[in-house]
Amino acid sequence: MADERKTVFSGLQPTGNIHLGNYLGALKNWVRLQDEYDTVYCVVDLHAITVDYDPVKFHQDRLEAAKVLMAVGIDPGRSLFYFQSQVPQHSELAWILGTMTPTGVLNRMTQYKDKVAKGVAANLGLYSYPVLMAADILLYRASLVPIGDDQKQHLEMTRDLAERFNNRFGEVFPIPDPLIPETTARIMSLQEPGNKMSKSDPNEKSRVLILDSPDDITKKIKSAVTDSDPDVRFDWDEKPGISNLLEIMSGCTGQSIDDLVAEYGDKGYGVFKQAVADAVIAELASVRASYKALDDAEVARLMTKGALDARQRAEGFQQEIRKFTGLSGI
Repeated sequence: MADERKTVFSGLQPTGNIHLGNYLGALKNWVRLQDEYDTVYCVVDLHAITVDYDPVKFHQDRLEAAKVLMAVGIDPGRSLFYFQSQVPQHSELAWILGTMTPTGVLNRMTQYKDKVAKGVAANLGLYSYPVLMAADILLYRASLVPIGDDQKQHLEMTRDLAERFNNRFGEVFPIPDPLIPETTARIMSLQEPGNKMSKSDPNEKSRVLILDSPDDITKKIKSAVTDSDPDVRFDWDEKPGISNLLEIMSGCTGQSIDDLVAEYGDKGYGVFKQAVADAVIAELASVRASYKALDDAEVARLMTKGALDARQRAEGFQQEIRKFTGLSGI
């Protein structure tokens, strides 16, 4: 039964351009987790508005993000799946946790400093982003959180806040652990393989989007930066571009990198890049087909139902929080 399984929470921002790095690095794992855990997934739209945005485009981006997640295999019948903003208990818990969060801890958050350094306007929402993330996780008493390297600091803060709350009010929150898959792809930019593949990169050739056409995928893979040594081998220091393509092909085919090196090591970059492109096209074909088959109105209905279910579940937990903190009804 779902309620006997450990709860997993994760979320995705609706900022458009969901790419191959998101898919191989996180989303494929999210789909697999539905088999073993009580999974709670949401489109974290409140997080997304901490930077400048176009409200009209954003409204559509939210729906597009939900459709892509459903297309890759997130099943609203197996997972609790909804828009974060439609469950107000997230914000309520974030405020309560915010009263217990030292500013010194927030001052050390590297993502905030990195974004401001890149020109993002500093604001309270961006500064307190990790507190809302902690509330997202703790709201459903999640025990496990699938994360990448860039989220480890935020999860450590979540664990600290859970302990602070428990020490002050009683044992309410489990201390969430990171859930690191046994194998996960490390997907970097196709143009600058020293950097992660990113939806914010101004160079569109740096990333393959999940919904790219086969022709676009082929063009982007063939234009990927490599080096002058024709051997295909796995070496992040000497051959980061080729190593990245090997990671991509391994993630799409399930073949080990050693097997791929053995097969393509001396066949040259042209043959290898075409094989990578073919593997990506084949992997994403079912996602594209599923996406095209989705009806916008039906997706919106499912997300509304998910939010209603999430509010009911979250409210049960939040009533306990209000009782402990003295905020319950008279």
